[in-house]
Amino acid sequence: MTPDPQSRPWRGVLVATALPLRDDLSVDHDRYAEHCAWLVENGCDGVVPNGSLGEYQVLTPEERAEVVATAVAAVGGARVMPGVAAYGSAEARRWAEQARDAGCRAVMLLPPNAYRADERSVLAHYAEVAKAGVPVVAYNNPVDTKVDLVPELLARLHGEGYVHAVKEFSGDVRRAWRLAELAPELDLLIGADDVLLELAVAGAKGWVAGYPNALPASTVELYRAAVRGDLDTARRLYGQLHPLLRWDSRVEFVQAIKLSMDIAGRHGGACRPPRVPLLPEQEAVVRAATEKALAAGLA
Repeated sequence: MTPDPQSRPWRGVLVATALPLRDDLSVDHDRYAEHCAWLVENGCDGVVPNGSLGEYQVLTPEERAEVVATAVAAVGGARVMPGVAAYGSAEARRWAEQARDAGCRAVMLLPPNAYRADERSVLAHYAEVAKAGVPVVAYNNPVDTKVDLVPELLARLHGEGYVHAVKEFSGDVRRAWRLAELAPELDLLIGADDVLLELAVAGAKGWVAGYPNALPASTVELYRAAVRGDLDTARRLYGQLHPLLRWDSRVEFVQAIKLSMDIAGRHGGACRPPRVPLLPEQEAVVRAATEKALAAGLA
């Protein structure tokens, strides 16, 4: 699917970028710029800095702003959709304004996640951030946030003009069909790598992706085949890649994807605390699956 960088820049394959760190765990902006450019060169449509995979929760405000600026300088603002999650609505709005001023044409926003917010709080949160004047993609991750953007609530958020798309990470693929009934103009984006085929078949317009960080060519080929209905190609690639894709829905997804990047010849590297390295048995599973994918020519 060809993205529309003017009006719907969230369409296509947007990679939730892993963030390269130096040995002292400071951000390596040169490597990050190179990584963003490499992803686009390998078929990805854009990048999503400051998502969970980018470890935004453990960045300083100055680092968060500089990460966005680095991505924009590397691939252009139309290809950058930063995460703007924050505990407070005012802070999230400021991050949306920063992204807007940096040249980004969309942002991705979790619901309030400092507590189990009710529907009124969710609506107020998205209304406040929408005032920044940049299109908002909602991010539904009820596992981590404990706030579930169910289809009925998403339809209301869309109907009020607060959100234009949703990164759907609940894992419940049945929601795609309910969303299509309630809010047919709301773009559904695949939010978890291991339900890619199911949501693509259900009409997803994009993928906020994890594993393209390590294997962009084959994962992009998988997405393109799935959305165009080439199920023979999509099922073959999905079967080959799923042992890795399923790590995107696990607690250790950042460590797993960074390890796969290292094995594939990229720079994944360490994570900032409190994330700790994979257990030896976890590392062995990720390593074996990555090496099998590389041996199959999926790099």
